[in-house]
Amino acid sequence: MSTLSWIIVVSLAGGALSVLAAAAMTFAAGTNRVNVLISYAIGALLGAAFLEILPHALEHGEPHRMAATVLFGILAFFVLEKLVLWRHCHHDHCEAHEPHAGGHDHGRSGLLILVGDTFHNFVDGILIAAAFLESTELGIVTALAIIAHEIPQEVGDYLILLHSGYSKTKAIVFNLLSSLATLLGAMLAYFALAGLSEWIPYLLGLAAASMIYVAVADLIPGLHKRTELKATVQQVLLIGLGIASIALARALVGE
Repeated sequence: MSTLSWIIVVSLAGGALSVLAAAAMTFAAGTNRVNVLISYAIGALLGAAFLEILPHALEHGEPHRMAATVLFGILAFFVLEKLVLWRHCHHDHCEAHEPHAGGHDHGRSGLLILVGDTFHNFVDGILIAAAFLESTELGIVTALAIIAHEIPQEVGDYLILLHSGYSKTKAIVFNLLSSLATLLGAMLAYFALAGLSEWIPYLLGLAAASMIYVAVADLIPGLHKRTELKATVQQVLLIGLGIASIALARALVGE
């Protein structure tokens, strides 16, 4: 398959897979399994960032500049998340980070979730295209990591849409439409970056920053809410499994 074919297939299949898997899990097991997915997603994100994306970026980019790019990316994603939270949150309670909490929606979260998720998917598409332009192996591993963290996020988004009054069918359809932004971002990035290969290491640095930030700032704090030994051991094992899955994918795809 050509690079463009890989990007199109992965962008379409990845978005649809994460949405449908999230809906299926919600139907089958409710929200009880979300913590399991989150622990695995943390490992997949950190594994992809440190075992695959950063090494590739450092191969083609000056180390000090790449380190600065990652630092800038972490700060940029912090500011971006603040902007999203200002739209989602009310005082100290944030529905964006507590999608399965009880209470009323107050009529404001459903549409905002879709807008925010569409932008997020668009950025994911850019990162996927940048990775595939570097190598097919890196593109596949990056896509797997993105799908891994999208599933628990899509579970949360799906539940917020239901809480906002959407039917189950409409929630799935709107999430699927939102996932098309991944393909749009990937196509724009592919045609823009094909002749600007010197930009790719920096985009990979931003991709790594995004994954590190999501894992460390968004997902890990939620795991600390469960302090019992059994839950902690389970979380550590699942994080290890996420890292191992990235290492295995890298080995199977090969250089």
